[in-house]
Amino acid sequence: MNFQKIFALFFRHFYLIKSSLPRVLDLIYWPTIQILLWGFISKFFTLYSNYYNDALGVILTAAILYDFLFRSSISFNMSFLEEIWSRNFTNLFIAPIKLSEIIVALIITALVRTLIGLVPAILLTTPFFGISIFKLGFPLAFLFLSLYLFGITLGLFVSSGLLRYGPAFENIAWSSLFLLAPLPLGCIYYPISILPEFLQIIAEALPLVYIFEEVRSILTNNTVNYSNLITALILNAVYLFIGIALFYYSFSQARKKGSLINIGE
Repeated sequence: MNFQKIFALFFRHFYLIKSSLPRVLDLIYWPTIQILLWGFISKFFTLYSNYYNDALGVILTAAILYDFLFRSSISFNMSFLEEIWSRNFTNLFIAPIKLSEIIVALIITALVRTLIGLVPAILLTTPFFGISIFKLGFPLAFLFLSLYLFGITLGLFVSSGLLRYGPAFENIAWSSLFLLAPLPLGCIYYPISILPEFLQIIAEALPLVYIFEEVRSILTNNTVNYSNLITALILNAVYLFIGIALFYYSFSQARKKGSLINIGE
């Protein structure tokens, strides 16, 4: 693996972002709007409901962590789509550059794009709502790592579909996370016990359930259950391995069919 090639591809995407104010504003705008929106909604629940006194902290923290997951996945997809839209995908393999180097470069780019968008939003939560995500303490590092790995895994799944089926698969890039988070399976804003039993069985196979169960446990009970963190990391490792294998397989199939040449058309 050649790190010079990895960072060359990373800096290509980095300079695309750096040289374009609209790109930077787009990265910052949506996370900030979402955090402010959920913050004011949570504050309303706190002021006018005795049911959940910790609603502001729990919901807003969950919204921030979910946005980190969403941005990491969508940033990976966007970097991959940039190569397709600019018709640069074929040129990458003329370079030559290994598939593993492309994956690592996209992972680094996704992290930078995610941090550019999310850090300003996180900084606004304290002056606006008196909430700090850092109250989660040391486990926050494991939570971020798990969310990032799962986001990258989803990005690999979608990118594999783009390799296999071409730009017609783009719509999945925008909807992949909505199949898991706002709908029942993510259990982001409520515990898994709320779900019907048959959905609980499916949800338990997702690392998101253990991540956000741990968030609620820390914020409401001030207890850390490391088994949730370990389970989430193990599941993420399994899904990441599957995602990488699927990416390699899709690339192999696209190369056999000769569709790599026309993938940007």
